[in-house]
Amino acid sequence: MIQIRHALRRAPLLTQTHLSPASSARQLPKAFISTGPQQQDGTFYEFRTYCIHPHLNAAFLKLTSEKISLRTAHSELLGYWSVEYGGLNQVFHIWKYESYAQRAAVRAALARDPNWMEEYISKAMPMLSSQDNEVTYLVPWSTIKKPSKEGGVYELVSFQMKPGGPAVWGPTFQGAVGAHSAPGYAHPVGVFHSEFGLLNRVHVLWWYESADHRASIRHTAHSDPRVVAAVRQSVSYLESQKNKLLFPCAYSPLK
Repeated sequence: MIQIRHALRRAPLLTQTHLSPASSARQLPKAFISTGPQQQDGTFYEFRTYCIHPHLNAAFLKLTSEKISLRTAHSELLGYWSVEYGGLNQVFHIWKYESYAQRAAVRAALARDPNWMEEYISKAMPMLSSQDNEVTYLVPWSTIKKPSKEGGVYELVSFQMKPGGPAVWGPTFQGAVGAHSAPGYAHPVGVFHSEFGLLNRVHVLWWYESADHRASIRHTAHSDPRVVAAVRQSVSYLESQKNKLLFPCAYSPLK
């Protein structure tokens, strides 16, 4: 009995010795402890994609052009585009919010706004076949960088990454983006990481002077050994990717 009591007294000490934080940190890979740099503020960006009935596409764009001011009176619009390639009869728009509480307040205010509901929502909703949204944050090393001039085209490239978060694939992905942007091949408007929607997804919004400029630049970039090496490193963390070429609408802040 004395030996049993002695063993029980020693058990907590043995547990502390073998399972101390320092010991655990040495045994567990970093990726299991943290998914990487955390969001430092509440600002997020809501991606919204609307699919329009083909025969009503022109009517929807005209209505939105006439009534978008009713919506932007409530919160900040970053950009509004029609999808030219990579999706037919679609529009894509990005809205900026400082917090989830702000977004909830904006949505409540819109629901109470008779002009918005009667002049836009009641007419626009029957024109749509589907709606989708996604909440994203800027990755820690990215900021919104507007193009130096207006009149270009935008490309939204969406990467489905392997699970693990930025701690696993962040440095190599940043290297791949930098390999394209540093030599001036393309202008990155922003790099976004999904929070709600399909997880482990990263979006890069690029700007080009024109669709032909993009085609020429990509041909040159793919011959650059720096780009090739960076892409080869990041592709090991990639599951799939897709892209869309976007034409900014006249009322889009990003043109």
